[in-house]
Order: sequence, then structure tokens, then C-alpha cells
Amino acid sequence: MGETPHIVGIGGTTREGSSTEKALRYALAMCEKAGATTAIFTGRDLAGLPMYAPELPHRADVAQGMISELRKAHGVIVASPGYHGTIAGIVKNALDYTEDLREDDRVYFSGMPVGCIVTGLGWQGVVTTLEHLRAMVHALRGWPTPLGAALNTTTPLFDASGEPSDERARFQLEMVAQEVMQFVGWRLG
Repeated sequence: MGETPHIVGIGGTTREGSSTEKALRYALAMCEKAGATTAIFTGRDLAGLPMYAPELPHRADVAQGMISELRKAHGVIVASPGYHGTIAGIVKNALDYTEDLREDDRVYFSGMPVGCIVTGLGWQGVVTTLEHLRAMVHALRGWPTPLGAALNTTTPLFDASGEPSDERARFQLEMVAQEVMQFVGWRLG
């Protein structure tokens, strides 16, 4: 691979150090370990985004930065908490901003692998949220990785440093990162 892969992470919650943000940061760290550069837009970044309004030409700095990073991206990882059986509003709003990519040569996430990570208090909400997130990635013309990480947070999954303390969570996050990197390699190779 001649080009260094660039992976963009989007997601988290407004709470610093949330399980969702820890999961996203860990997956991106695994991509870095495999040779990628990364950029992250956490829940706190996303909370500052105005509601997406396609008719308004002005974009907040964080929206401009996220779209700029997505234009350079070879892959994406999206992480959302499961709120009431679907993705968090701040994550949905951030993904709505990808509409600004509709006129690009590479429309939305066309041809890019997209890893999906969902956290939540219980399996039902986690599974339905993962299903919704994968459907959004398809609508944005991305390729969801075969494995999506579904992390049930009813028991602690991370230690104080942000490392997975749960082996099932570690496996899922490493597999999502590995699959994103494998598909990027095929695309760049």
C-alpha cells in the first residue's frame, strides 16, 4: 500500500469518558497500530453542531472540520449509544452533515468501509441500534464491516485507562478495526 490510510471516527456521548467514546478511541487506536492516521469527532464535538439544515450555507467549524476529514478518509468508524432503540440524536445529526458530500467525486461514504459500534444498557436496544446504524451506512453508500460491535454496558467494559477489561468487547472492537483496515488495504492496494 503506497498511501497511508486515514480513518475518521465519529461518535460518543456528551459525557466525557463514556463507554461509547472509549470504544471508539480503542478501535481508532487499533487502526493507528496497524499504520493508519486517524481523526476523531467525539460526542462533545458533535453536541456543538447545529441541527443540519441543507438550505443554510454556513457551517460551524466542527462541521467543516469533520467534512474535511471525511473527504480525506479511506475508512470510517461510527460509534453510538443506543437511545430508545436507535442511534443518539447527536450521531444522527453528524451523519446528516455528510449530505455536504453529495456533489463530491466520492459521494457520501461511497466505497468506504465503515465500522459500526453500539453501546447500551441491554441487548435489545444495542441490537436494534446496530441494525439502524448499519442501515444508515448503506444509505450513505458505505460498506458496513461484516462484524458490528454490540457492547452491552450492564457490566463494566473498560478499565480506568480506557482499555477494554471485557474480552468480548476487546475482540469485537479489534475485529471492527481489523476489518476496516483490511477493506481499506484492498481499496488502496
